[in-house]
Amino acid sequence: MSGGYLGRILWVELDAGVCREEEVADEIYGQFLSGMGLAVSLLGDRIPPGADPLGPENVLAFVSGLLTGTGALFSGRWMAAGKSPLTGGWGDANCGGVLSPAIKRCGYDGIFFAGVSLRPVYLLVDHGRPELRDASHLWGEDALAAEEALLREAGGGARAAVIGLAGEKLSLIAGICHDRGRIAARSGLGAVMGSKRLKGLVLKGKGPIPVHHREEVRRLSRGCNKWVRFQPPFVSGRMAAYMGTLMRLLPFQMAMDGLVYQLLLKKWGTVSMNQMSVEMGDAPIMNWKGSSADWGIGKSRTVNPDAFRALERAKYHCYSCPLGCGGICATNGPFGEAHKPEYESVLALGGLCMNSDLESIVVMNELLNRAGMDTISAGGTVAFAMECYEQGILTRDDLDGLELRWGNAAAMIALIEKMIRREGVGDLLADGAKRAAERIGRGAEAYAIHAGGQELPMHDGRNDPGFNLHYAVEATPGRHTIGAQLYYEMFRLWKRMPSLPRPPLVYRKGRKYLADEEKAIMAAACSKFMNVANGAGLCLFGLFLGADRIPSFAWLDAVTGWRKSPEEYLAIGEAVQNRKREFNRRQGIDARSFQVPERALGRPPQRRGANRGRTVDLEKMRGDYWGQFGWDRGTGQPGERRRPPGGTVAREG
Repeated sequence: MSGGYLGRILWVELDAGVCREEEVADEIYGQFLSGMGLAVSLLGDRIPPGADPLGPENVLAFVSGLLTGTGALFSGRWMAAGKSPLTGGWGDANCGGVLSPAIKRCGYDGIFFAGVSLRPVYLLVDHGRPELRDASHLWGEDALAAEEALLREAGGGARAAVIGLAGEKLSLIAGICHDRGRIAARSGLGAVMGSKRLKGLVLKGKGPIPVHHREEVRRLSRGCNKWVRFQPPFVSGRMAAYMGTLMRLLPFQMAMDGLVYQLLLKKWGTVSMNQMSVEMGDAPIMNWKGSSADWGIGKSRTVNPDAFRALERAKYHCYSCPLGCGGICATNGPFGEAHKPEYESVLALGGLCMNSDLESIVVMNELLNRAGMDTISAGGTVAFAMECYEQGILTRDDLDGLELRWGNAAAMIALIEKMIRREGVGDLLADGAKRAAERIGRGAEAYAIHAGGQELPMHDGRNDPGFNLHYAVEATPGRHTIGAQLYYEMFRLWKRMPSLPRPPLVYRKGRKYLADEEKAIMAAACSKFMNVANGAGLCLFGLFLGADRIPSFAWLDAVTGWRKSPEEYLAIGEAVQNRKREFNRRQGIDARSFQVPERALGRPPQRRGANRGRTVDLEKMRGDYWGQFGWDRGTGQPGERRRPPGGTVAREG
């Protein structure tokens, strides 16, 4: 066995109350790594076609990364995976915190749950001894209270992941909570956990994690850390907003170096981009129909990064992270102390709903954290309901008396509380905008902004068409953490693989909207690279430093003892992508059904603001992308493949 993985998983049959260990062959890790690759390699065969995502045949996986616990920096991410009740296909959700090393310290690379328990339970793994325990006393508790109770019961050194009320009530936009407010939020996997009557898992262990060349890992990490420690004096939050304005006005832009973003993250966290993204056209406004002209600096100033920094009482780091972009805020709201909202949460509950009330955003974020509900999908669903109210499709009577005007923070809080409890109109909206629109009818579908059932994140593909492409082509649609033209620039993969395209340092903005083969190669490289990262347990923010500064491939070699080239690792990422695509095909998903709404593609184009006049040719971009994997350019179905130079894949003929 090589280093980095344990070669063992824990399989839990909830209906029978049985836990058993399974050995995993070395070949699986060599072909798919660990993490998400391990999950899809096993679940692809074990979840039958047509399985009910909320039924006993679905399997929910918790997996750690190949680099977690080895001394490699930025390697603390864990993933939940299974069949998504939100999209009907492959579902995964990524989270930081401290659970990832706990999985491996218990002796496993992953923990898999099958079946449905007759009563609420939680799994306790205490130094290699797994058992299911009654959780009836915790059913109905919010995520923070349940986690604290489980940690008290388990004693020192334990780590836990739980669901809140949203997962228990099978909200299709429910996530899985950890570390007192961090959430593996996307794909509705919290509902899968709730359907299995699994309240949580608690892990205690001190087992060793093998590393082939530990000193080499340390040497590589020291070199990487030099880039993270670099922190010169920087501009204020207000100046960052005006930088976004300048970027909007200029007819050209520079290729982005992730070192700049790292400086922003270290000072402010992800909220550093709040106003800048609005000004440059990256942040969608008013359910995607508005623009920077509707929610400009005057209205967005309340969510300026300095406003959040003023509330911040402490910073925190995920496991093995030298950056520390998280924070705890003191507030005047009902909670007193709360997680600092992330960029996605601020814009989903802010600009997307035209809400400039900072305190309300912090309160709603904490409500959703405690309930275990995805802030992106919740904000997108509230914005959908607001536009339905504006259009007369939903009335005050339909909304239980709420006057759901744009920016009405009090009504937003009340609606989110109803969604969490599935009370009144909240029951209609608790499964996301797509399901709600189908039930409402009367033209409501036009205002549900989603891809394949999952609400779009807070990155506008009319500003960076690469986002729109990945929203539509990934096996888990509507995800912003896989690829974009901006991401390709920051990943700097051409520094390790010279055959990949190198973006020009400065280029006219119009170049982004030309659908061509080069951009397809770049997008495919992003998908493959992120599959490698999600198999290794690496953080996206660390990867933004660039492949020449964060030694992802060298870490993998040092930990495992392998001697693979970067091209060979990307080939592993391609294999994972093919397995996810095959999973969706077996579940009856037509690749063409993951569409991006016309509004989000700029059809018709906006008439004002940062993205005025811009339209994205998604059909051409998608066909070119499918061709890179050897899939049919018209349908996205697998076809005969050959491998051309540079590690990309093209179809014969």
